[in-house]
Amino acid sequence: MFKPQHMYDREFGTGNGYSNGNGYTNGNGHTNGNGNYNGNGHVNGNGKANGAKVVKMKPMDSELLREQGHIMVDFIADYYKNLQDSPQDFPVLSQVQPGYLRDMLPDSAPERPESLKELLDDVSKKIMPGITHWQSPSYFAYYASSTSVAGFLGEMLNAGLSVVGFTWLTSPAATELEIIVLDWLAKLLQLPDHFLSTGNGGGVIQGTGCEAVLVVVLAARDRILKKVGKTLLPQLVVYGSDQTHSSFRKACLIGGIHEENIRLLKTDSSTNYGMPPESLEEAISHDLAKGFIPFFICATVGTTSSAAVDPLVPLGNIAKKYGIWLHVDAAYAGNACICPEYRKFIDGIENADSFNMNAHKWLFANQTCSPLWVKDRYSLIDALKTNPEYLEFKVKVSKKDTVVNYKDWQISLSRRFRSLKLWMVLRLYGSENLRNFIRDHVNLAKHFEDYVAQDPSFEVVTTRYFSLVCFRLAPVDGDEDQCNERNRELLAAVNSTGKIFISHTALSGKFVLRFAVGAPLTEEKHVTEAWQIIQKHASKFTRNDHY
Repeated sequence: MFKPQHMYDREFGTGNGYSNGNGYTNGNGHTNGNGNYNGNGHVNGNGKANGAKVVKMKPMDSELLREQGHIMVDFIADYYKNLQDSPQDFPVLSQVQPGYLRDMLPDSAPERPESLKELLDDVSKKIMPGITHWQSPSYFAYYASSTSVAGFLGEMLNAGLSVVGFTWLTSPAATELEIIVLDWLAKLLQLPDHFLSTGNGGGVIQGTGCEAVLVVVLAARDRILKKVGKTLLPQLVVYGSDQTHSSFRKACLIGGIHEENIRLLKTDSSTNYGMPPESLEEAISHDLAKGFIPFFICATVGTTSSAAVDPLVPLGNIAKKYGIWLHVDAAYAGNACICPEYRKFIDGIENADSFNMNAHKWLFANQTCSPLWVKDRYSLIDALKTNPEYLEFKVKVSKKDTVVNYKDWQISLSRRFRSLKLWMVLRLYGSENLRNFIRDHVNLAKHFEDYVAQDPSFEVVTTRYFSLVCFRLAPVDGDEDQCNERNRELLAAVNSTGKIFISHTALSGKFVLRFAVGAPLTEEKHVTEAWQIIQKHASKFTRNDHY
C-alpha cells in the first residue's frame, strides 16, 4: 500500500482546534457539549465562544497553502517515485470490483474538519486500490494520458490563479497567451497560414477532442443551413469511416443530424484501415442524386483503433470539389507531426477547414488540453456566440471589435487558463526535446514490434506508423473463431496480473491486441518485461500446433 514518505505538519481541524456545530473545543480539535470554547480553537456553526472572538473559516490562507501545498507535492512526487521503485504495490489495472468504495467511506459528509493526514491516508488505503495507473511505466492501453513536471506546474499555477477567462476582459492574459501559444504550436506543425490568428482563422484550446469535433460540426451545420435554409436540416449528411472515433457520431446526434444520415464508410486492410477516397466520392454522388446535402467529412490521422491514417490529399480535394467542411481529427498522432519525419501524415491539411490534436495525449500537457484550429473563425463564432447584457463590456476597450472572446469558440461559458501549461511545456522543454521524446516512444514501439515479428506464434496485424502496435496470437489452421477466443483469454490473463495493462480492438472481425507506448516513465526495460509477460501467458496456447 502506498505510504507517503513525508511528515504532515499543520493540519485542518487537528491541533488547531477548528470546530463545527455546537461542541466544546480545547485546542486539540475534539468537540462535545453545548458550544463553550477554550484554547486556540475556532468555532463554526451555532456554538458560542464565551467572550472570545469567533474566527471564521478562511478557505484560502497563504501560509496554510504553503505548508499543505508542500505536503501535497511531496505526496505526488512520492507516488511517481514509487510507481518506478515499487511497481508491485501498484497494479497497473485496478483489481477492485464495482462498488468497492461504498463500504469504505461514510454515508454522509463530516460535520467537523478532518486533517489532511487523515485524508491522504484514505487516499493511500482506499482510493489508490481503485486507481488504474495511467502514469505507470507499464501502462500500454488505449493511448497515454501524458504528464510532465512542466504540465503539472502549469496546472498548479492555473489552479492557483483560478481565473475564468471567458472574455478578453475577464483576464486579458488568458486570452492573449492562448492565441500566441496556439500560433507557436501551429508553426511547429507547419499548419497553413490560414489557421493562424493573423488571418481569419485561429486556434482555441478545447477540453477534449470530443468537444472539438462537436463545435466544428455545429459550425459546419450552421454554415450550410444559412445557404439552404433551416428547414433542410433533415437532409444534411456527414461522412466518416468505420474507424472514426465514436465522438463523431455523438457530436452529429447532438447537432440534430439524423442517425441514418451518418455515413461511416467501410475500411479494410487494403488501405491499412484508412478511409478509401473512392468510397467517399461514390457515397457523396449517391447522396446528391437522392437530394441529400453533404456538408461534413471527418478524417482521422491516427485512429483510436489502430492508428490508421486517412489520406488527406485526395479527401481534401473531394471536400473542396463539393464545398464540404473537412475536419481532421489528429488527437493522438497530431503530436508526432511536430517531428519533420511524421509531418507527411498531415500533408493535404491546406484543404481542411479545421484540425485538432490532444496535447494531453502525447505532448505532456496533462489532462485536459485539446488545441483546435479553424480556417474561418467566424463560422465557429456565429454558431456558438451568445451576448447577454451582463457579458457586454462595461469599460472602454480600444479595438473592441477585434478582441477574441473565447466563450464564443466553445460550448461552455467558463473556461480554464489551459494555455499556461502548454506555454510552460513548450518553454521548459523546448521543441527539440519534445520531438526526441516522441521519437523515443516510437522506437520503443518498434522494439516491441520486432519482438512480435520474431515469434512465429504471433503476428503484427497492421502497419505501424507511430507508437501503437496491433498484434495477436496467430490463427492455427485458419480457425479465426478459436483465434479470437484465445486472444480474449490472453488479454484477460495478462491484465489480471496487474503488472501491465494492454487493450484491444476489432479489425475485419479479428480480435486484436493493442500495445501503445506513451507513458512518460516508460523505458526499454518495461517494454521487454511486458513482452515476457505476454509470452509467458501465451505459452499455454502455443505448447502444440493446436494451441
